[in-house]
Amino acid sequence: MLSGIQLVLAGLGIGLLMAAPIGPVNVLVIQRAVAKGFWGGLAAGIGAVLGDGVLAAVGAFSVAAISDVMLAHGDTIQVVGGALLVAFGLALLLRKPVMTTPPHERSHLLEHMGIIPQTFILTVTNPGAVLGMAAMIGGLGSLIGGLNTNLEALILVVSVMGGSLLWWLGLSELIATVRHKLTDGRLKLINRIAGIVLFGFGIGLIVESALRYFSQG
Repeated sequence: MLSGIQLVLAGLGIGLLMAAPIGPVNVLVIQRAVAKGFWGGLAAGIGAVLGDGVLAAVGAFSVAAISDVMLAHGDTIQVVGGALLVAFGLALLLRKPVMTTPPHERSHLLEHMGIIPQTFILTVTNPGAVLGMAAMIGGLGSLIGGLNTNLEALILVVSVMGGSLLWWLGLSELIATVRHKLTDGRLKLINRIAGIVLFGFGIGLIVESALRYFSQG
């Protein structure tokens, strides 16, 4: 059994491990931080933090009903996530990139709240995030003999969200610090790369789900 401090550290580690690998949300946060500054990037990250919190809660509190629904409708969830990524990718490819917040100024978080539900949905419909969180929470539970109280589960969930938030804070600040060096040409290139990557991720998820569906039939 872990002490409270150890549980917090384990949760922070899980949150960082879930957020750090380069994937659709990282690409989107980088693009937003480039175009809109620190708060634009962080707002996108906050959606992922909330998504990680939901996934961690499902595992930590052993919410079997939600877990069963996610497993039963895994392909549908994956297709929805893929379609959203395709839409994001196309939007970035077709949109003319503009720094809506000047490089040496900062906007406010409230100006970017619209992106939060979008990255939240991307996180909870990402099969890699769902399976990864389930594996990490399950592995930790097996290692320590399970979470014995709701308080322990809550501490773990909040710590996971804290670890995820730390990653997005650092990434958004890093990009915001160097964005003043970007020319219009570089901004356009970043938008194109981000759009292609997101589009590719989305198509990959849809194709994978389709292949699995037809192989079962």
